[in-house]
Amino acid sequence: MSILRLPAVKAETGHRSDASIYNAIRAGLFPTGVSIGQRAKGWPDYEVKAVNAARIAGKSEDEIRELVKVLHEQRTKGLAA
Repeated sequence: MSILRLPAVKAETGHRSDASIYNAIRAGLFPTGVSIGQRAKGWPDYEVKAVNAARIAGKSEDEIRELVKVLHEQRTKGLAA
């Protein structure tokens, strides 16, 4: 597992701006970043891949929100997908 910084997340997802990622997070359509330093955040690669796979599969926004909730729950339980 690796942790992706924002430029890599944008490249993986096709988002063109930082704001589009953060808007997706606020909408519950993308997982929040994890702290990797005092002022640095990153995203586990498997979470980015899971959201991308759901989009490619044509999942609805409600289904993607549910996926994001599950990914966040897995973090707190220490279970990597």
